[in-house]
Amino acid sequence: MESFPIINLEKLNGEERGLTMEKIKDACENWGFFECVNHGIPHELLDRVEKMTKEHYKKCMEDRFKESIKNRGLDSVRSEVNDVDWESTFYLKHLPASNISHVPDLDDDYRTLMKEFAGKIEKLSEELLDLLCENLGLEKGYLKKVFYGSKSPTFGTKVSNYPPCPKPDLIKGLRAHTDAGGIILLFQDDKVSGLQLLKDGEWVDVPPVKHSIVVNLGDQLEVITNGKYKSVEHRVIAQTDGEGRMSIASFYNPGSDSVIFPAPELIGKENEKKDNYPKFVFEDYMKLYSAVKFQAKEPRFEAMKAMETTVANNVGPLATA
Repeated sequence: MESFPIINLEKLNGEERGLTMEKIKDACENWGFFECVNHGIPHELLDRVEKMTKEHYKKCMEDRFKESIKNRGLDSVRSEVNDVDWESTFYLKHLPASNISHVPDLDDDYRTLMKEFAGKIEKLSEELLDLLCENLGLEKGYLKKVFYGSKSPTFGTKVSNYPPCPKPDLIKGLRAHTDAGGIILLFQDDKVSGLQLLKDGEWVDVPPVKHSIVVNLGDQLEVITNGKYKSVEHRVIAQTDGEGRMSIASFYNPGSDSVIFPAPELIGKENEKKDNYPKFVFEDYMKLYSAVKFQAKEPRFEAMKAMETTVANNVGPLATA
């Protein structure tokens, strides 16, 4: 099998720009994932984020996680568990409004650091969206504009730790799923692997590369590109030894009132009378997704298409503004 795509973003500024854009295009069309190096986020900042995130887990979350595992009997399971994940998490919201100052147990230095980190990730997310626009033949800023809705995109970070698991064959770190939103940027542990994606019916490891940012595409980009780019199923495998795995995933998603639909430029002539994907409000999609996250995405699209038909029949076309 071909190797996992690793993109050197620094090469966008030189003679290899065309080749680099082609690599990004191929990754989006055939993988739904790629890994960025030389992305402009200082390595020193990433080192501090990793250090303080692991310290926070040890100080504030490890004992809590062990207690919850014990209370649920997950440390002694004998058959496969399909309704829980072996992960310890907390969430930071950045846009449309930040909650960082209100999340309990965070040291002030860590709050300040994560605000800085979020700013860098937001900037890189928007730069990547424009690169996708360029490859798709869309106007620069098109994806960002769609994501903004009436106010702003929805942007947040899931901070996860995957502690050593005594029964990794029976419990997943994170069950297989596609991501609901737009573009996802992941800063992951470079010493402990575990993230896998499904490609051509086989699970493929996403290699841990120091100071890299892993990028994957969510369901909304599949809809907007009319299926040219696909969201891809992925999972986290639990590990038995070591210190556990750190994962910091930032989700740059549409605003709650953003109307999502295939870009008109990407609907081929053969599909002019029948779009492959529905038109819907992002918040409605998220309400459905929250109940069926770990199920196939196709029924979600069909459900939104049915909802679109009902709305059109009852009140006319879905508004786009």
